[in-house]
Amino acid sequence: MFFSHWLAALLGGSLAVPGALAAIVLNVDDQSSLTSAAKTVAMDMVNYYNDRDSKDIPGKFDGTWWEGGSMFMILIQYWFLTGDSQFNAAIQEGMYWQKGDDNFFPSNYSQYLGNDDQVFWGLAAITAAELNFPELNNQPSWVSLAQGVFNTQVPRWDTSSCHGGMRWQIWPYQSGYTTKNAISNGGLFQLAARLALYTRNATYAEWAERIWDWSATTPLLKQKNWNIADSTTCETQCTDHGDWQWTYNYGTYISGAGYMYNYTNGTAEKWKEGIDGLVGSSNQFYPTAGYNNADGNVLVEITCEPVTKCDRNQITFKAYFSSWLAFLTTIVPGSSAEIMPKLKTSAQAAIKTCTGGTDGTLCGIQWYTQANDNTNGLEQQMAVLGVLNANLVPFKNQAPYSADTGGTSKSNPSAGTNTSDNSVPTLNNVTTGDRAGAGVLTFIFVTGWAVAVTWMIRGG
Repeated sequence: MFFSHWLAALLGGSLAVPGALAAIVLNVDDQSSLTSAAKTVAMDMVNYYNDRDSKDIPGKFDGTWWEGGSMFMILIQYWFLTGDSQFNAAIQEGMYWQKGDDNFFPSNYSQYLGNDDQVFWGLAAITAAELNFPELNNQPSWVSLAQGVFNTQVPRWDTSSCHGGMRWQIWPYQSGYTTKNAISNGGLFQLAARLALYTRNATYAEWAERIWDWSATTPLLKQKNWNIADSTTCETQCTDHGDWQWTYNYGTYISGAGYMYNYTNGTAEKWKEGIDGLVGSSNQFYPTAGYNNADGNVLVEITCEPVTKCDRNQITFKAYFSSWLAFLTTIVPGSSAEIMPKLKTSAQAAIKTCTGGTDGTLCGIQWYTQANDNTNGLEQQMAVLGVLNANLVPFKNQAPYSADTGGTSKSNPSAGTNTSDNSVPTLNNVTTGDRAGAGVLTFIFVTGWAVAVTWMIRGG
């Protein structure tokens, strides 16, 4: 009797056992199964959010600020794809609380933020606009908040080195100030491209093209082999390259190229070439040799997962890559056949890691093991929710809305320009009424033939 009770408790999930049967059953070919799995993963993620020490500050995470924007972005996608509105109030509260002067540059945190931090909130806002996420009365529109991020960052476009580009950090006293990195520039590129498609304002398209073309003059976007270096430095005039490979760097440039392809009605061949080249190059994130059960079909953060060194920021990167590429299939005809099959097998593998915790539903990091790795956290849940969202996109079969195709969020091209924080450095005079931005913390290594300098991700 004692043995049978002990065995029942063990099998019931009171202990997380690597390789145990998944508590979340998933059929990736069934919309209701995907929705149910996504709901479970989302609820566990929001439970982490609700239990944080900084719970009295909506949208602010313990030890980091940018992840609030990225989590809300994934939850907005979840709402759009499933119709589950239980988290909407928390999303609205956090987004509006952190909006600053309508530009997601709140004074409480602005002195240590990077360009990449800010842009993720802008990408969350444009996601809300494109998906018609509900707005509250007497609050700025979602698209105007995205425009506010754009408008506060264009003056930071730096031609004093490398003939252009966004620096990683905003302030000269920050250690990454002399670095120009892929996520800051790719994030701004994506935001500009999405604003161009949503508003049909050519200024945003011009900035998107400027950022893409500048990136291609540096190692950040090597068109010869479609490799994206994580970083380069002002001291070398952006000729050196930190070559650590991260999924979200590729996701920003691929997604932005997709929006520009759609904006130009497919007439600009450079965008299709960029999409095809970068999607092909991103196959490196589906490795075969040395990855148990992966078989080249499971998404892997190859720089940190094999050595079990992923920090909390890096754990989330697969969420953005998978969801951005899935939404790209709705605006770039013919792209689904290359993108979706591997996102499907990735979701199948990912859900098999969700056997941790008391309820046996908390997810792990290394999807390719198809077993729980005894780690858990908000970031793990976010990554798995991102790939589940990706697999729901074909069932929804709805391209992001624009102002011309049913988008209800109203544009305000001057949003964010009446900021009370006038101490933000303006590096150059920019001859345009719009300004640009980018955001998310990056784990950076700057390497070259002669030097190797390691940059650690700041907590944000």
